[in-house]
Amino acid sequence: MKELKFVDVGEGITEGHIQKWLVKNGDIVKEDQSIVQIETDKAVVNIPAPISGVIKINAPEKTDVHIGDVLAYIGTADEFKSSFTKPAGNIINAVKEQASKIITPNQNKTALDASIKNTKGNFQSSQQISQSQVPKEIIAAPSVRKLARSLNVDINKIIGTGPNSRILENDVKNFANSSTTSNISSTTSFPTSTSASTSASSVQNESNNLIERVLMSQTRKAIARNMEESWKMPRAVHMDKINATALWNIVAKEKPHLEKDKGVKLTFLPFIIKATIEALKENPNFNASYDRDNQVIIRKKYYNIGLAAESPDGLKVAVVKDADKKSIISIAAEIQELHKKTLNNTITLNEMRDSTFTITNIGSLGGGYFSVPMINPPNVAILGIHLIRDEPIVVDGKIQVGKVLPFSLSFDHRVVDGAEAVLFGNAIIKYIEDPDFLEML
Repeated sequence: MKELKFVDVGEGITEGHIQKWLVKNGDIVKEDQSIVQIETDKAVVNIPAPISGVIKINAPEKTDVHIGDVLAYIGTADEFKSSFTKPAGNIINAVKEQASKIITPNQNKTALDASIKNTKGNFQSSQQISQSQVPKEIIAAPSVRKLARSLNVDINKIIGTGPNSRILENDVKNFANSSTTSNISSTTSFPTSTSASTSASSVQNESNNLIERVLMSQTRKAIARNMEESWKMPRAVHMDKINATALWNIVAKEKPHLEKDKGVKLTFLPFIIKATIEALKENPNFNASYDRDNQVIIRKKYYNIGLAAESPDGLKVAVVKDADKKSIISIAAEIQELHKKTLNNTITLNEMRDSTFTITNIGSLGGGYFSVPMINPPNVAILGIHLIRDEPIVVDGKIQVGKVLPFSLSFDHRVVDGAEAVLFGNAIIKYIEDPDFLEML
C-alpha cells in the first residue's frame, strides 16, 4: 500500500486547497491517472496516482493541506483488509480458542463470556493508559512554530484545525488572542465606551447576517502576499498617449481574414507586445529584476512577457515565453489559448512563471484612462494599456479625429530613473505609431 502525499510542486508553494476529487473512495485507479485537483498559490494542479490500485481518500474536499500531508492511500483490497484489522479482535478470538479448550460442555458459558468481557476491558484500559502516556505529536510548519515563539505561546497547548490536527498560523493567532483577552478580562475592568458599544453592534450585525466573513482562496492569499511585496518597492509612474490610428487600421484590416482562415482572434495586444520588446532592447534595465540583498540589477537577455489576466478566483499572470522569437499570429494564438486556460482554471505553473516584464490590458475591460498598475515582483516595471478612444489629434498642423491609446508605466525607482522611463515610453510610442514597423510584423 502506498501513501499519496502532497509534495513540493515548486515555486515555494507550501500549502494547497483540495478543490475536487476526480475519483470516489474505493474506486480502482490507474498509474498516472489524475485523481485530485489541488488549488495552490499559483494554479490548480492535477495530482496523478503513483501506482494502480484501490484508493482510500484521507483528506476530503474543501480542506487545506500542507507539504507531507497524506491525501490518500492506494493499494490492493487485501492490503487494506490486513492494515485496518483491529488488534482487539485478534486477542478476543485467541481467548475464545483457549477458553474452549478448558471449559467442559457441562460448565456454564458464563465463564467464557466473562473471560471475553474482561479481556475486552483490559485491552481497552491498557490501550487508554498507553495512549495517555504517549506525548501528543505536534504537527506544525517551521514558520508556524516561529510565530508561536514570537507571540510567547506554548504550541503544545494549541489544538490544530488543519488536516491530521496540523497547527496553522490562524490557530496560533487565535490562541494568542484568546489568551490575551482572558488575561485582560480577569485582571481589568473597563467602563462602557464608544468602542465597546461599536464592538457589540458589530456582533449584533453578524448575528443578524448583516456581515459575511469570506475565507480567502489560495489564489487570493497569493495575490495579497504578492501585492504586499510589490508595495515595498519605491515606485514612480510615467504616463503618456499614443496615436494608435495606424495600429487600429491594420488590426481592422487583418482581423476578419485571420479569424476566418486560421481561427485566431487578432487584437492590438500582440503588436503592443512586439513594440514593447523593441523598447526593452533599447532600455535593458526594464527587462530586469533587482537583487536587494546584494544590490545588483539582474538584466534578462530573453523576453518572457507576462500578461495580467482576470480569472474566476482572482488575478493571474500568464506568460508568453520568448515572445521576441514569435510572429504576431503565433502570439495572438498563444494569448487566445492562455486566456481560455485562465478562465477555466487549467493554466499550469509553467505557463505562469519566469516573466521578465508584465503588461496589464486595462482597456480590454472597457474602461480606464490612466492608472497606477502594481508592479509584479520580481519584475521592475509594468505597462498598463488603456481603452483606445476617438480624440482630437494634431497632424501636420491640422486638428483631426484619431485613435488615442493612453498608457501608464509603473517602475521601481531603485533600478530606473524617471528620464529612463520617458525614453522607454517614447520608444513604445515610436514603434506603435510607425506604420512600416507594424506592416513588417
